[in-house]
Amino acid sequence: MEDVRSLTISVMLAVEDVPAAVDWYRTAIGAELQWDLGSVAGLRVAGAPLLLGEPGNNGWAAPAVLGTTSTRIEVFVADPDAFVGRAVAAGATAVDPIEVHSMPWGPHRQGTFTDPFGHLWFVGDHSPLDA
Repeated sequence: MEDVRSLTISVMLAVEDVPAAVDWYRTAIGAELQWDLGSVAGLRVAGAPLLLGEPGNNGWAAPAVLGTTSTRIEVFVADPDAFVGRAVAAGATAVDPIEVHSMPWGPHRQGTFTDPFGHLWFVGDHSPLDA
């Protein structure tokens, strides 16, 4: 088996307009553009890869076409309030405010927003990663 320390997992979010999505994610969550092929782009958010793609006729669809999100994005940051606040200021829709949830590993601060492309983001502190 491959050494999992060298493993990187990424997600590609379906968006109808990659250039508009690149601009929004740069503003809203501090994403950095790594490469852009027009209908597909590679970003990094605090070092983590995030890919954006226009589905076209590739057997998948954006949330606007599906009528619901197909992806739940989990983000773990030191300051969930600031991350969510920046996204909402850039046009995301707040879903659930940042609250403390009682979890098996202890308290976990988390809240949610939906980005303008229909993707649901859960933003919390690092506590699940430290459990």
